[in-house]
Amino acid sequence: MGQPTVILIGADKGGVGKTTVARTLLDYFSAHEVPARAFDTESPKGTLHRFHPEICEIVDVTSISGQMRIFDTVSEAAVTVVDVRAGLLSPTLDALRDIEFLDSVERGQLTFIVLHVVGSSIASLEGIEHTVSSTTGGKYFLVKNFVNDSSFFEWNQSTYDSYFNKFGSTEELVVPKLRELAYEQVELASVPFTTFVANKNRKGDLGSYSHVLRGYVRHWLRQVWDEYDRVKLKDVVSGAATDRHFDGNGDGVGLESPETETSALQPAS
Repeated sequence: MGQPTVILIGADKGGVGKTTVARTLLDYFSAHEVPARAFDTESPKGTLHRFHPEICEIVDVTSISGQMRIFDTVSEAAVTVVDVRAGLLSPTLDALRDIEFLDSVERGQLTFIVLHVVGSSIASLEGIEHTVSSTTGGKYFLVKNFVNDSSFFEWNQSTYDSYFNKFGSTEELVVPKLRELAYEQVELASVPFTTFVANKNRKGDLGSYSHVLRGYVRHWLRQVWDEYDRVKLKDVVSGAATDRHFDGNGDGVGLESPETETSALQPAS
């Protein structure tokens, strides 16, 4: 594998769906056989950890010991995903500057990516400038998450341009809306999205999830992964990626495999 990659997923405001983005990202890397681990900074009880307990650890990123646990061990996996607690993205970037982590990024010793999930409020958008300027030597993605029926001031072109078109190097990722009932069923199952699609429970046994809801989740997840492919996100690590997909328990299950076909959505023969 190539040099270690660290991906921060965060927002300076809550309720924008950053943990949802983190979950899709972990599924994506698993699907492409990229070794990844995660840190959930919603200490002491993390949401991301509930869905990916095997590879996710809960830490307090505001403490020095928590920062050491994450950033002193980045070589232990090809990719380290950090789900930053709401409101702590800017302070975490400031801490990375103070510990000279960003200097290592600029020297080419690490690959650093920030997925900045923004909400549909001016307060949320005002954090873009600081986050962009703090991503020194790294790659910055502005994530529009429509999971909550968000709007990003497209109706007011001057306001939209002042935030989204101000920085020429900014690249956008779009996460479409997932049907509420489908999202809620995955929440109740407490499994990764791919595990739900594969109709598996937390123990890896056959589940009893709705064919219809699994179909909605599979279609939505494919759209999200297409966005990651569009920006070549899997190229953050070296080595050939495969086209095989895996569920959260390590069993090979393709999004197009018979196990995940939603027969209820197929035309009647």
